[in-house]
Amino acid sequence: MRTLLIHEEHTVKLLHIAASPRGERSESLALASTFLTSARLADPGLETAEWNLWDGSLPPFGPDAAAAKMTVFAGEEPTGPAADAWNAATDAFRRFDSADLYLFSVPMWNAGIPYILKQFIDVVSQPGLVFGFDPEQGYSGLLRDKRAAVIYTSAVYGPGRAPAFGSDFQSTYFADWLHWAGVHHQTEIHFRPNLATADAATARSLAHEQAREQGKLFIQPQTPLRVRG
Repeated sequence: MRTLLIHEEHTVKLLHIAASPRGERSESLALASTFLTSARLADPGLETAEWNLWDGSLPPFGPDAAAAKMTVFAGEEPTGPAADAWNAATDAFRRFDSADLYLFSVPMWNAGIPYILKQFIDVVSQPGLVFGFDPEQGYSGLLRDKRAAVIYTSAVYGPGRAPAFGSDFQSTYFADWLHWAGVHHQTEIHFRPNLATADAATARSLAHEQAREQGKLFIQPQTPLRVRG
């Protein structure tokens, strides 16, 4: 199959952003592997890369970074330690922005997302990079021509279960952030629950089948993805 091109002499890059630290024991990473294998088989020329958020390459977002963000937001230039923090954040953004397609593996932690993924969001969500702001019109996402596939897993929570089994602030929050950033085309793969259930094997098999199918379709720009928002 011919390598998919978005612009002349521009090979499509798919970046897998991994938010699970569990390695071979991770359900979300296993589904991501199935997805990526299918995508590569569909287009052997597809460029893929992985960003393991737990590998230490993600910069911190602390007082200096917060000061830098608000300084830039005010239309000024950060200086000193804030400037260093700003440069680290912009480097992380460029790594993120270098891809055309995203695959996120996102396990549920305490009804939400892993803190390392929230750190990633805080680091890259910078004015003039991920978002713009107008006093009258509000926020606008600056990411353009991006599409995302997101794998959501949870051990106990599942749709239709009683409130005692948890709530979903995981997919709702993350899908909203993507939309806010300008990524309006999203596709989702869910495997939940994967632990507190009598028949995880059947649901696991179905989730991997969905990952295979979506991996094959995801790299085809003519394939319509579900638009959030």
